[in-house]
Amino acid sequence: MSPTSPRISVLTTGGTIACRTAADGSLSPTVTGPELVAAMSAVGTVGTVGAVADRTGAGPDVRARELTLLDSSKITLADVDGLIAAVRGELADPHVTGVVVTHGTDSMEDSALALDLVHDDPRPVVFTGAQRAFDHPETDGPGNLAAAVELAADPAAHDRGVLLAFGGQVLPARGLIKRHTSELAAFASAAAADLARPEPLPVVPLAGTEVMVLAAWPGAGRELVDAAVAAGAQGLVIEALGSGNIGAGMGEGVVDALDAGIPVVISTRVPEGAVKLAYAGSGGGATLAGHGAVAAGHLRAGQARMVLATALAAGVDPAALF
Repeated sequence: MSPTSPRISVLTTGGTIACRTAADGSLSPTVTGPELVAAMSAVGTVGTVGAVADRTGAGPDVRARELTLLDSSKITLADVDGLIAAVRGELADPHVTGVVVTHGTDSMEDSALALDLVHDDPRPVVFTGAQRAFDHPETDGPGNLAAAVELAADPAAHDRGVLLAFGGQVLPARGLIKRHTSELAAFASAAAADLARPEPLPVVPLAGTEVMVLAAWPGAGRELVDAAVAAGAQGLVIEALGSGNIGAGMGEGVVDALDAGIPVVISTRVPEGAVKLAYAGSGGGATLAGHGAVAAGHLRAGQARMVLATALAAGVDPAALF
């Protein structure tokens, strides 16, 4: 390996990319980081690692480090804290060109944005994963990992924050959504163009910051809001209807929570477009905004939760981050 070769740190966390199929057909993450890198190397230029070799004269020096073996639906804020610390630890080495994170797709957008909020290094951090298990005859994991390694080694990826390389696409973390449960091009952006990133926040522990996501439906009452407040929620994200509206009863509960000093961010169940708190009436977005609710803009509920949790942990006004 040439001393000028890009050095890419691959941090593995589990997910479908690391899953094998049991006799009963169920999937469990059991594939180690070194196994993932070996499978990537076996695809040759089916990914795009070959393009890196063409530009630099040598293939990237890829080093795997296993963090967890988790289904990403089980990832906690403590796990996210550990991931942030691990990425920053890799970037403390000046010889590292970029970092790739393999991650389950269920909460890929959540973890990617949590890292993007504090990422203050020009070098790229690239998330990837798979829709098909490691032992699927047409698995997409090795190709996705190869593409992520190429992107992390590309100087053009500098100063772009945290990125996703998945299904032939490159997308920014901010505004990311999983758009399909099974298609290989699983992700999209909720915004028509790249969203401006706020200034990086200080790294503070997120574990212990309790932000709850509540779904609205037509005519929803206040029961979920009251239960969340009683359970000790420090902040609420409401997955509202349309551009940011909820039923009158739920709206009354949200207003009471806001008046009690609990910050509330209004997102939407609509896949694309910005949240605009424009409508009057009890539960209308304009009414909620008048009591201090914050519109999530182009961020959907999972990402809005990460922003609100990070803001609360860091002592920052959440409204400045949307």
